[in-house]
Amino acid sequence: MEQFLVYSDEVRAARAAGKPIVALESTIISHGMPYPQNVQTAREVEQIIRDGGATPATIALIDGKICVGLSDAQLEQLGNTEGVLKVSRRDLPYVLSQKKLGATTVAATMICADLADIRVFVTGGIGGVHRGAQTSFDISADLQELAHTSVAVVCAGAKSILDLPLTLEYLETHGVPVVSVGQAQFPAFFTRESGLNADFQLDDAVALADFISTKWQLGLSGGVVVANPVPEAHAMPKAEIDAMTEQALREADEQGVCGKAVTPFLLARIKQLTGGRSLDTNIALVKNNARLGAALAVQLAQTAA
Repeated sequence: MEQFLVYSDEVRAARAAGKPIVALESTIISHGMPYPQNVQTAREVEQIIRDGGATPATIALIDGKICVGLSDAQLEQLGNTEGVLKVSRRDLPYVLSQKKLGATTVAATMICADLADIRVFVTGGIGGVHRGAQTSFDISADLQELAHTSVAVVCAGAKSILDLPLTLEYLETHGVPVVSVGQAQFPAFFTRESGLNADFQLDDAVALADFISTKWQLGLSGGVVVANPVPEAHAMPKAEIDAMTEQALREADEQGVCGKAVTPFLLARIKQLTGGRSLDTNIALVKNNARLGAALAVQLAQTAA
């Protein structure tokens, strides 16, 4: 296992000193945002985590290695290269063995963070049960990973393009706690509202760290969804985003878009339909999650000390 892991100097120093580390995915750079906003946002998010007292560890697969912490040149490479592979659990052996350039999804980032003994991971939104899954069986591998990999995932809920009631039902079946921060409702990525309640509400990093450490001390392996709603100033109205999502889903179906291509297609189409406002919201929610993720990592480190 260790032969696959390569740490940046910053992450290696943090590990040696026992400092809190926060994992970051790379699919948001390669597939989630256009260049150059993707690289700029990645750098800003990393700095937010540093300012919060933790060390950022953006994870990607480069030259047959799991890189935990990336250089500026590596961030540029991911953000400005055509054909970067989107890597989930099933893809890890292929991309590593064939030395391809790969960006990690939520599931793959959780696996790599766990291998590197990093317990907090910040992302935009998690994957989930896709609409129409009753016939397509299209369910994100993120949910299975949350069921058995012990990493806390700080997100703005599940992407609003998914079937949110079934996503929450699936997580409940697999014993994954969903904790909403500052409100009872489960947030839906672009919007603070989903019309659905999370399992629990906890309002600060101290309470979250106590909850998460208690879960793992009980021997209850698996992740925790820390659902952190987008700040109100950047949130989109639920009715507006719902209407645009329905339109984008219809267009995806008409054009035969399926599988891994669905999420990038929908996010790009929603960005077009909103005149770019959804990208601003996406950036704001990731930064907001980074602040909470850093605070949570610091608290978990203190709890473990």
